[in-house]
Formats: sequence, structure tokens, C-alpha cells
Amino acid sequence: MASVLVLIAAPGADAINEDVLRIVGTAPHWLSKGEAAEFVVPPNLADLRQNLAHLPIDINTVPRTNRRKRLLIADMDSTMIQQECIDELGIVAGLGDRIKAITVRAMRGEIDFADALKERVGLMAGLDASVIDAIMRDRITLMPGGRTLVTTMKAHGAYTALVSGGFRQFTSKVAAHIGFHTNEANDLVIENGMLAGKVAEPILGKEAKLAALKHLSLVNGLSPADAIAVGDGANDIPMLQAAGMGVALHAKPKVRETVSLCINHGDLTALLYLQGYKKAEFM
Repeated sequence: MASVLVLIAAPGADAINEDVLRIVGTAPHWLSKGEAAEFVVPPNLADLRQNLAHLPIDINTVPRTNRRKRLLIADMDSTMIQQECIDELGIVAGLGDRIKAITVRAMRGEIDFADALKERVGLMAGLDASVIDAIMRDRITLMPGGRTLVTTMKAHGAYTALVSGGFRQFTSKVAAHIGFHTNEANDLVIENGMLAGKVAEPILGKEAKLAALKHLSLVNGLSPADAIAVGDGANDIPMLQAAGMGVALHAKPKVRETVSLCINHGDLTALLYLQGYKKAEFM
């Protein structure tokens, strides 16, 4: 299947310059001058990667066919937002370092996701549920490019879903703020205005994310090949591998090793460039 080489620089870096073009050796089709361009795939792709490795440029190849996807499925924590919500809860509860250490191991795939989630939530039993709104207001920031990604894909007819192993109490707010059509996540059990230290069953983990991809494809008259998925943690891997485009965004090493498309320097607008959108088409 014919593919195209896509170079995407870190926003504002203008790193795709004349020196880079000479190294690539073929004429660019600009998606955004200095920031994103596509090329004929060179025969010496491995050498090209090595020669550009010192620059803030992501190098990916994507198939030319079925390039613009009609379904977006995105992870939330450290993907559509810059934080891990459970870590923010842990900080408020005075357990920040302990909670974060478990999160890091779970996202690296070193420990079972569901067990890690139950352990962390259990430590926060008795925390006033009002902290959720305070965290959303004071501590959560959107990942750059996220609203542009969602708005642009929606304007071109795509269905968008936020699917998280985190908590509905956060995803519902983030999804509404960014403009996703729908969201799926776990439910924190709240009793008498306090966190009960429990997560409602069944727990949404890696297999549930994959199931969400398949279900949303089916109900929208699509196949997983018509989807672009993005995430950063080990629990995203099955979903990323099954999607037509699975993108590891600033991801953990295990994810980068198992997914063919990686964005280490760009922001979420890189997913639009991968699909062949020009910056002039961004909403």
C-alpha cells in the first residue's frame, strides 16, 4: 500500500528548514510552512530518521488511502489534558507521591491497571467530593491543540469520543469543554458527599477501550480502520493497535515500542497533519 512520509515539527520551532529539506532530498508538499510537510517516502528512511534525530521533528509514514478518519477516540489523562486526574486527587488528599508512583507503574504496564486503580482510589476514602470541581477549576489544563483537533474533525463529519480509564466525574466536564460527542469512563462511588474509596464495577481498562472502539465504529457504520485513536499509557495499546491510525502522544516507552505512529514533539494538531489536513483547514 502506498504511503506518504509526514514530518511534523514542535509548534513554533519552524524546524523543517532548508537544511532538513536537503536531507530529505525530495520536494515537500507543505501542510504548514516550516511546521508540517509530507513527502514521497525515501528508500533510506532509517538513515533519514537517524540524521534528523537531534531535531524537534516527528517522523511518521501513513497510508495514502482512507487517510482522513471519520472517528476519533481519545484517552483523557496526559492526552487531552496535561494532568492525571487521580494524581491530582492524591495531591489534594495529601498522598501525592504515593498515588503518583502507582500511576507511573500502571501507565508503564508494570502492574495490573484495575488493581492499581482500586488501590489508589481506596487510599482516598473520605475525601470530600467537592474537591472534584475545585481540581477541574484550578488544576486541570487542556493539552494544546485538543480543541482544534476535535472541532476540525467534527466539521468534516467525524464522530468524536473521549474514552478514559479515569473517572466520569472528570471526563464529562472535559468532554463538554472540548466538544466531544460522547465520553466513557469509570465511576467514582460517592456516598454522603464523600469518596467511598471504591470504583463502580465493571472497571473500564484496556479491553474496554478496545471494545469502545469496535462498538463506536459499528454504531456509526464504520470499521476500526476508519478511526484514529490517541493515547499515552499501556492501557491504550490494544485500542491504538486496532485503529486505522493509532497515535502514541508523548507516550510511555512501552507504548512507543508497540505503536507505529508516535508524536513526541508536536501537539494534538499533529493528528490533523497525519490525516493530511492543511493548517488553513483547521477550525
